[in-house]
Amino acid sequence: MIGILIVSHEPLGTALLNCTRHIYGRLPVQLAALDVIPDEDPAAAVRAAGDLLSRINDGSGVVVLTDVFGATPSRIARGLADPGRAVVIAGVNLPMLLKALGNRRSPLETLAALLIDSAKGAIIEVPCEPQAAHAPGEPDAQP
Repeated sequence: MIGILIVSHEPLGTALLNCTRHIYGRLPVQLAALDVIPDEDPAAAVRAAGDLLSRINDGSGVVVLTDVFGATPSRIARGLADPGRAVVIAGVNLPMLLKALGNRRSPLETLAALLIDSAKGAIIEVPCEPQAAHAPGEPDAQP
């Protein structure tokens, strides 16, 4: 099963792990996060990320999700990229993480393509709900 590693600005990765714990009732296996703190030594962070990647990879590969392309966490994650073994995708959010968790038995490259395609369609404007009708003389509903 494909491992998932989140490398992001502190505390996003841990927050996403907590969200998955909330949704699934437990922390899914082969899932880890590295929260990059301000002024962290990039070399130490790369070593820590590599250690996490090794722990969650059962040989099926790892998807490394990062937040902002070009930022320090992204550069750390990029150092983990290894064709056929570790794919790095920027723009992590909770829907992307849930999609990854639900499709980890796919081949690595198939999962990466699925995550990118689904992420592009996951950002939508939520339409306003119509105001509830109320009887004359009743006050308007309060939000």
